[in-house]
Amino acid sequence: MQENLSPEQSLKVISEMINKARNAYYDTGIGAIMWGAVIAFCSLEKLAEIHFGYQLPFNIFWLPILAIIPQIIITMKEKRERKVTAYDDVYMDYIWLAFGISIALMILLTNIVMSRWSIVFEEYKQLTGNYPAFRFYEYIMPLYLILYGIPTFITGTACKFYPMLWGGILCWICCIIAIFTNIKIDLLLTAVSSIGAWLIPGLILEREYRKARRQFKQTNV
Repeated sequence: MQENLSPEQSLKVISEMINKARNAYYDTGIGAIMWGAVIAFCSLEKLAEIHFGYQLPFNIFWLPILAIIPQIIITMKEKRERKVTAYDDVYMDYIWLAFGISIALMILLTNIVMSRWSIVFEEYKQLTGNYPAFRFYEYIMPLYLILYGIPTFITGTACKFYPMLWGGILCWICCIIAIFTNIKIDLLLTAVSSIGAWLIPGLILEREYRKARRQFKQTNV
């Protein structure tokens, strides 16, 4: 059993905790792990569809929209467990909320455009016997990669959590590469980006979160 801290020691511990909170991004990491895994899975599954020539009865990229439901549950649970809310937590929540809405709108928009483009595509093929030189779907993934990088880079920079900072930069680098590559490489780059920007940082956060909980329990024994 540890002895009780003196007032001076307590102030010192509190001061150290505040300084750590100012210079690091602490979270459970569950949300980042979930999104990284979902986007990577969707990208690799779509890549498999194109490579092996099969098709699911639905678009796999509707799955991220369904993932918003568990994300809301996770966010509410984390807010209940969070003892102190920093002033910038609210801004981070809104940034990621705006990101989620933007992704949902992008998925809706691209599906509408693709459904209409497929009609034009078939008509062009019947009239000319050739495939159109411009293929809209080749440029979809770079647009998503731009969006992926924005909240990731902002979070990593504002909270000084460098795995996410570099993850955001990775998304933009992959975006530039994807402009000049075919759809298979684009999907592979998207999977790599989601793993580097969210899954790996999420695992780091989750490990640090468990470590912090153990230390907290030990200091309160």
